[in-house]
Amino acid sequence: MCGIAGVFNLDPTQSIDPQLLVNMAAIQHHRGPDGFGYRRIESKGIGFSHARLSIIDLNEQRARQPFMNSDEQLMLTHNGEFYDYARIRADLVAQGARFQSKSDSEIVLHLYQRQGMQAMLEQLRGEFAFALYDNKEDTLHLVRDRFGIKPLYYTQTQDEVVFGSELKVLFAHPKVKRQFSSAGLYHQLIQVMVPGSTAFADVHQVKPGHVVSFKRQNGQWQITDNRYWDVNFPRAEEHQNDADEQLYIQGVREKLLEAVQLRLTADVPVGCYLSGGIDSCAILGLSSAASQQPIKAFTIGFDSDDYDETPIAKEMAEATQADHHIMSLSGDELYSHFERTLWHTERTIYNTLGVAKYLMSQQVNDVNYKVVMTGEGSDELFAGYPSFRNDLFLYGMDEVDADERAKWQSMLQKTNKLFKGAMLSRNECRNEALESLVGFTPSCLQPWLACGEFADGLVAEQHKTALADYDAGKAIADTFDNDMLAGRHPLDKAQYVWIKTMLEGQILTWGGDRVDMANSMEARPAFLDHHLAEFAFNIPPHLRIKDNKEKYVLREAMKGLLPETLYKREKFAFMAPPAHTDEKKWQAMKQLADKYLSDEALAQSGLLDPQAVADLFALHDAPDTDDALKVQLDAVINHMIGVQVLHQQFVATDVPQQAAQLAQHYGWRADDAHQGAQI
Repeated sequence: MCGIAGVFNLDPTQSIDPQLLVNMAAIQHHRGPDGFGYRRIESKGIGFSHARLSIIDLNEQRARQPFMNSDEQLMLTHNGEFYDYARIRADLVAQGARFQSKSDSEIVLHLYQRQGMQAMLEQLRGEFAFALYDNKEDTLHLVRDRFGIKPLYYTQTQDEVVFGSELKVLFAHPKVKRQFSSAGLYHQLIQVMVPGSTAFADVHQVKPGHVVSFKRQNGQWQITDNRYWDVNFPRAEEHQNDADEQLYIQGVREKLLEAVQLRLTADVPVGCYLSGGIDSCAILGLSSAASQQPIKAFTIGFDSDDYDETPIAKEMAEATQADHHIMSLSGDELYSHFERTLWHTERTIYNTLGVAKYLMSQQVNDVNYKVVMTGEGSDELFAGYPSFRNDLFLYGMDEVDADERAKWQSMLQKTNKLFKGAMLSRNECRNEALESLVGFTPSCLQPWLACGEFADGLVAEQHKTALADYDAGKAIADTFDNDMLAGRHPLDKAQYVWIKTMLEGQILTWGGDRVDMANSMEARPAFLDHHLAEFAFNIPPHLRIKDNKEKYVLREAMKGLLPETLYKREKFAFMAPPAHTDEKKWQAMKQLADKYLSDEALAQSGLLDPQAVADLFALHDAPDTDDALKVQLDAVINHMIGVQVLHQQFVATDVPQQAAQLAQHYGWRADDAHQGAQI
């Protein structure tokens, strides 16, 4: 895993400052502290840079990126891992390819040259984001993996395309504008983002499973955005509802084991994150079975019995003879690291779980581990979240009578009461655009769309004017592909929407890559192996949730690995305790609020309305405000502080100067010794 960056000039005669490329690498030093490289094709006005985290091929000189092939027709900078690369490499060698490194990244140059973009992408397996320049076509391709595990951002100035693994990489370029868009600000306040967007004006993400290409033609950019893969559930009538469930149970077991085995491949040790859930316990169990050595397991514990999962994690660690590392956190210390966490997430977070994961990756780094496997993606594939059951009970169980559905819904609300206001909405919130496209407003979006009642008043006057006719639900719905929703079962639709919004915009960003790579730690979510995912999409809905038991097929597939208490346990959302549940944590949050939500701070940023901010705190403190509303307001308060922190870090701060200072601090200078490898 690494950090990538680059600049592509509209005018090919315009040279690119090599130190600027190095500065763009230096500001993401945390993503790749093991070395840097840069490369330019001066006659083409293009340059790439790379900050390296050494995991495959530890030889720094041989594997230094960016890579360029011998005739300078292709240039590559890559972040991520390609699994099964050894087999692909061997096949290419048999065809006459000659490899200069042991890096998995090099297969891109050989595959693209022989097969072209689409055929190459069909073979790539893993989590990745890369930039590939084709000199012959004079085209820059920006490519992102199927689920968006690895980030990739881009923007255009008047003269060039600028891209990078993080927003701060783009902002290190002095010509890139740094300001909130009105819609971006609004979506930061309600948690859920429009796929492909960011908080900042004219700054975009490459969508998961997409290739964005920039071709120079007659002094203009010709831009294409092509999707090469999508979440594709069968149509409702195509599900094999009468198939033997053992076929799915065995298939999940085999494909998950294969995904885990591939992700144990590294030239450094591989550990596991371990919570008290089925997902991470299954990953640890399979990793332990497939490894000759005890696996290092890392667990986050909280000082609240309601949210702490360490007892089950300990039981699983003992059963697998794992080397178990537990990090126990108190509520107040989470806010002590809130600002630094946001510098890495580059978006607001509704819950301090993101801070906890940032601190955990720090401890992983401290014990000299660079790689861990995680359980992310399981709930998305096997219908683990309470919102999925809610949608199934409401829209997908015609064969069950209304009384039975109502009973199950009541049980769901009771067992998930801690998360009401966050994972489940306090009240029904419907959106016309989503109703029209999906057939209902998915429960996963309702708690965040409901925050609109506060966000509408919180934004400052200039943004209120810009947002007068804005419909957040419609903006999100407009990014969905109707062909992937039409005729699908309601549970499939609910999972599709979550994968397109909450998985990519939350789980894999401020709960994944951004807080992991903040401490130079690569996370490998085995469940998001696309071979496993495509199999899981075909599991009939009644086997994903059976007899009110979520993730039924996965439970049965992993039954022999799991402690009995975990096998029988209902899904428990992994969250840090909200601020209002602990007085010390509340006071720690208030200290940040005093700093960032003062009238002076609000006047300087021009983002939020001071009176609306004061009114929201008053509502939170009112004696008749119930716990579910407080959970929701805690999230909004985190978002309010968050947008102010982001403004200070990326708008008020001179980011290009900061990048130059970091390059000087690390001793990263543009010189011949650090040009990327010739392949």
